[in-house]
Amino acid sequence: MLKATLRSFLAHKGRLLLSALAVVLSVAFVAGSLIFSDTVTRTFDRLFASTSADVTVEPKEGLKASRSAGAVQTLPASLAGRIARVDGAGATHLDVDVEYVTVVDERNDPVGSTTGAPTIATNWYVTDRSPVALTSGRAPRGDGEALLDADTAAKKHLEIGDPLTVLAPPGSFRVRIVGIATFTTTNPGASLVFLDRRTAQTRLLGSADRATGVSVDAAPGVSDAELARRITAELGAGRYEVRTADEQAESATDELGTFLDVIKYVMVGFAGIAVLVGVFLIVNTFSMLIAQRTRELGLLRALGADRRQVRRSVLTEAVLLGLVGSTLGLAAGIGLAAGLIRLMSAFGMNLKTTEMVVGWVTPVTAYVVGVGVTFVAAYLPARRAAGVSPMAALADAEVAGVGRPLRARAVVGGVVGVLGAVALVGCVAATRTASAAWLLGLGVVLTLVATVIAGPLLVRPVIRVLGGAFPAVFGPVGRMSQRNALRNPRRTGATAAALMVGLALVGGMSVASASMSESFDQQIDKTLGADFVVQNSNFRPFSPEITAEVRATEGVGQVVRQRFAPLAVRLPDGERIETTAAGYDDGVDDVAHVAYASGDTAAALADGALAMDVGFAREHGVRVGSVLPVEFPAGRRTELTVRALTDQDAAEGFGVRGGLFFGIATAETYVPGGQEAALYVNAAPGTGADALRDRLERTLAPYPQVQVRDQADYKELVHDQISVLLYLVYALLGLAIGIAVLGVVNTLALSVVERTREIGLLRAIGLARRQLRRMIRLESVVIAVFGAVLGLGLGLVWGVCTQQVLALQGMRALAIPWGTIVAVVIGSAVVGVVAALLPALRASRMNVLAAIAHE
Repeated sequence: MLKATLRSFLAHKGRLLLSALAVVLSVAFVAGSLIFSDTVTRTFDRLFASTSADVTVEPKEGLKASRSAGAVQTLPASLAGRIARVDGAGATHLDVDVEYVTVVDERNDPVGSTTGAPTIATNWYVTDRSPVALTSGRAPRGDGEALLDADTAAKKHLEIGDPLTVLAPPGSFRVRIVGIATFTTTNPGASLVFLDRRTAQTRLLGSADRATGVSVDAAPGVSDAELARRITAELGAGRYEVRTADEQAESATDELGTFLDVIKYVMVGFAGIAVLVGVFLIVNTFSMLIAQRTRELGLLRALGADRRQVRRSVLTEAVLLGLVGSTLGLAAGIGLAAGLIRLMSAFGMNLKTTEMVVGWVTPVTAYVVGVGVTFVAAYLPARRAAGVSPMAALADAEVAGVGRPLRARAVVGGVVGVLGAVALVGCVAATRTASAAWLLGLGVVLTLVATVIAGPLLVRPVIRVLGGAFPAVFGPVGRMSQRNALRNPRRTGATAAALMVGLALVGGMSVASASMSESFDQQIDKTLGADFVVQNSNFRPFSPEITAEVRATEGVGQVVRQRFAPLAVRLPDGERIETTAAGYDDGVDDVAHVAYASGDTAAALADGALAMDVGFAREHGVRVGSVLPVEFPAGRRTELTVRALTDQDAAEGFGVRGGLFFGIATAETYVPGGQEAALYVNAAPGTGADALRDRLERTLAPYPQVQVRDQADYKELVHDQISVLLYLVYALLGLAIGIAVLGVVNTLALSVVERTREIGLLRAIGLARRQLRRMIRLESVVIAVFGAVLGLGLGLVWGVCTQQVLALQGMRALAIPWGTIVAVVIGSAVVGVVAALLPALRASRMNVLAAIAHE
């Protein structure tokens, strides 16, 4: 039996190749994501471990959202002297690090990365752990001098002597490049500008008495942990963050982990789609191969093979297919990881393919996924093979599954479908976002499973409609193509299911994204009343210097500042939430349309007052007049009285969670040194909007980090952000369609082999080669369109239910992108034509007499 199994596998290796491709793709994405994340993690672990000081002292940041205010957390510079006197402390250095500054050249072009990596301004000093070394020029001395990292200098064509302008929180200042520093470790993608210590303190922090941290080397014989304990005892527990080198490296790795998780989840999403669609392909392939080998299996049974041996033989073939696919997939995954590493280098993160990490987990996972998926997918066909009777060897081979009743599928599919429908109805009726999202996920899974199970039941009624015009348009060829698609509902359903999964996903996400875009458009029209909004391109705060420039621009009328303040609020129900509130100048009513359930803008912006979203207030037992304890960064505490409740469709415009906002004086009092998040600008009487926009853009030309936007720009910005998610879905769709095309090709190719005698007879009685190719193409088209109709129908239901979940977050508009749906249906027909090209060509080239004699 083993010898027969191996010979059978090698005899059908061409037919199994397309199924192996599905295994290769799924394994490649799994292995590639593991290798890439392991490589990045190992590289940065070494970087952080080799560059972190033995002990680092930093300000204690109680609220995670502190960066949203733009305030730089600092500690007294005098702390370095106290730490240097601690027993066991060696060399001690003040650190001045400010992330996300903007640096421009003499043409006002940004010098830093444009891909999201930070531009960091810091003070220059050299230790044996410095990540860079001075390779040309000299160290900065005094105001107006700076070092630049070599990667940024090369990328932006900058040299020693070139001027730069640094736009820092206290204001902008000019420097001249006096030296170039080269990374001695992995460049994490950041751009680095080095100043001397005093210049860094005064220019970046606004005071020579402040710093952002202290780095300490341990004296010989003193461990990092012991030195950290002594420093903590000297400074007082809980006042500052005191971390050892290992703890600092772990903290930095955790921050990097968020970035890695995004890539990993995307890759796993691609792998999941490949696995799911590949299962349908493998099931279909093995089912058809077993149907074609009915006489062969019957002979094996007649020669003494029992059911278990036959089943084991088929599963052995599946394991062999899984091993081959997993091996090729692992190799492809290494190539994919290498491509991602090179892609990261293009974005400034200089990783090396020579340092690629392939841990033991990667090959184990690759083979578990590849072999496991293939084995599971082939199990049902293997059971069917074991049921072949020895008498089948004496009869003509028949296609398994033809004419068998679908009652079991109808019952199981109906039960699962009803459960899925109940879950989706519950999702629509739910009033809490968490429960609605949970029911949506459950409903999506159950309805997908139900459609896959009951798909063959829909083949005859749907394809009779989709192919109803074929006989009239294409004559007998059209009638035969329609009947070929109807011949085996199980096969047609399984082939179409692969395409259905991808199109259901894109249909649902298209409806959700279109609804989100429409909701935001309505929200912007409803709430934004300013002529223009001045805002950072990456939504980070910007210096008050820009506010002064805007106010001084000719034609500017009213300017209302928005400033964010991280805080923690203790609510009447006992819950403590950390969120971000917005501070506003008076005049909010002139630049925004705020609907109030109680109170007004004047009450909301008064001293000691706070406004809140009415839904959030109701949920936590807050009412007008409630006095809430509030904690700001650096331990600043106060009590604010709720004076107004807003009734917006979405609270995001006035804060993050809870829609909290107050007067900007409150933000300035409790988060000193904060920066503006946005400026709402109205034109002065007699100044046109177009004229004002031109003047503002000229004024802000030296500040490339900020942009001037009107309502139309805001809408485009929102659409672009939503499109990023949609592009990911389209990429998933492309992968699913690619594998689905393999499935259609496989089905048609095996079907052509299965119908060799039939095709020979048709050719013998006068069917032309062109007519034969057309018949196979029409069969492929109707199967593909059938999958598209099922997928889009399911996707529309999912999309509408998703919109109901979004409505609980204030996005109430429902929009269905009919253009996308029509394009997908047309595209599915094209997919059907493309998938049929090779099988149709092969069928048309058959020798008529050899085909008639085929058994």
